[in-house]
Amino acid sequence: MKAAFPGAPTAQDDAAKLAVLRRTKAVATAALALCVAVFLAARAFEDAVPALAYVAAFAEAAAIGGLADWYAVVALFRRPLGLPIPHTAIIPRNKDRIADNLGRFIEVNFLAPGPVREKLKQVDFALLVADWLADARRAAGLARFTARLVPQALAAAQGSGLRDFIGQRIAGQIGKVELAPLAADLLSAVTADRRHQRLFDEILKVFGGLLRDEETLAAIRDRIRQELPTLATMFQADAYLVKRLVAAAGTLLAEAEADPDHALRREFDRFAENFVAELRTSPAYAARAERLKRDLLARPELRTLAEDFWSGLRAFVEQDVNADDSLLRRHLADLYAEVGRQLRNEPAIRADMNHGFVIALSTFVENQKSGVSTFIADQVRSWDIVQLTRLVELNIGRDLQYIRFNGMLIGGLAGLVLHVGQVLILG
Repeated sequence: MKAAFPGAPTAQDDAAKLAVLRRTKAVATAALALCVAVFLAARAFEDAVPALAYVAAFAEAAAIGGLADWYAVVALFRRPLGLPIPHTAIIPRNKDRIADNLGRFIEVNFLAPGPVREKLKQVDFALLVADWLADARRAAGLARFTARLVPQALAAAQGSGLRDFIGQRIAGQIGKVELAPLAADLLSAVTADRRHQRLFDEILKVFGGLLRDEETLAAIRDRIRQELPTLATMFQADAYLVKRLVAAAGTLLAEAEADPDHALRREFDRFAENFVAELRTSPAYAARAERLKRDLLARPELRTLAEDFWSGLRAFVEQDVNADDSLLRRHLADLYAEVGRQLRNEPAIRADMNHGFVIALSTFVENQKSGVSTFIADQVRSWDIVQLTRLVELNIGRDLQYIRFNGMLIGGLAGLVLHVGQVLILG
């Protein structure tokens, strides 16, 4: 079954065009009949009125020209008078050749690499993407679509072994990191502006609390009592010593806490600087850090922690995606909209994107243009030839009918000129 011609006009349009075409055909046929009638009348009265010979020559040639052009116009669409005349019904008989030539013509002239790239360069694809993303409704729709895929992606990653692969890669990369120099760099950043003195402040507070703790004081007093002679304990020298020690220590701690340039603070600065230097250069510290790192990576709790993190992430994502007010969807929508707004204001990035679009699309067209040519040819072959012929005739038939008028006029003038030449030459 032949396919109908795509994009065919409506029945109302067809009726209007058909009426105009029939009217034009009727006028052309009437003009042809008039030429024949004038020719016969002129020949009949030529002996009485010799000048009618010129009229007869004009009418005769006009009738011949009109008939010839009628034949030519009809031969395009069908066989004249239904007769099997060769080289008539040109369009129906050559539909396959027309289809192949049309496909090749479009492939060569419209899908050539140069014109395709020049046309694609005129389109700002990146700006279209930016405007599309910047629209809040479209960004929200894209966020909903993306959010639905996230749980599936996580499930696929877990089932494919990607999770274990990532865990192994992370552990491997961590294993390559030298902890001692890294820790030294981190501590250097802390000690650069004396932020380690905050730690010293906390140490002072801890010692101050110990000096005020009764149990601690009792332990110190017991220790002193054990070291003193028995005679000294009889006079409660231990209590006196504890009191003096606590008072001296409290005074020292208070001075160190109040004075940012106290000797204890400077000593702590030297300790921190020496520790950082040794941590960076000492082989012993490096070996100890590496041993600690290997022990940490080998612990089964670390694998359990990674599995718990992955499971918790999946549970959170699935619960959030199914919620009416999803945080993930909202943040994704905001992200897409912001990407669109930022892309709109970045001409350099858009230019790079457009260049990529042009290369990708022109390459696709170049690879597929032979298929496009074949597709067009196949489509033309599948059209209903009767409907196609009728459609072509409806759209250009009126102009073709004017060829008949022109043929009668030109033929008549040619016949008149020939008759005048005959009279002048032969008399």
